Amino acid sequence: MKKVKYKIVMILMIAIFSFSIISMHQKQEEIPTNSNITSNQKIGWGIKRNDNHEQPDVGSSHKKILEENGGICLGNKESKTIYLTFDEGYEAGYTPQLLKALKENEVKATFFITAHYINTKPELVQQMIEEGHIIGNHTPKSLMSINSKGKKV
Repeated sequence: MKKVKYKIVMILMIAIFSFSIISMHQKQEEIPTNSNITSNQKIGWGIKRNDNHEQPDVGSSHKKILEENGGICLGNKESKTIYLTFDEGYEAGYTPQLLKALKENEVKATFFITAHYINTKPELVQQMIEEGHIIGNHTPKSLMSINSKGKKV
């Protein structure tokens, strides 16, 4: 009787081990990324201010990068448009009231978000996206990325 139990236990162990090996070697779903077209070149960002009340100079290389990637930096200087931007991560807890006021007045804004903020306030970032605001990166490196549903990727 002991020999039969021993054989059953051994067969079960071999089956479990085999199943584990097979499942480890099955091809995992690949998630496509654009990392093969993304450069790791460090780009310093800034503007050159002037004293003649004209738009600042962002530099031709920066302007080209922005245009190629649908980025926004300078508005049309012929248009009387105000761009409302907020730095998120240093806002002392006023964002819910701010979002409420923006929604009530049908105003869209751009929120530049720190990695810490997206990690601690994902529900507010989700609300910003759902209400049609623009989300910008406010980290020293591109340490965060969010998809159109507000989920970190």
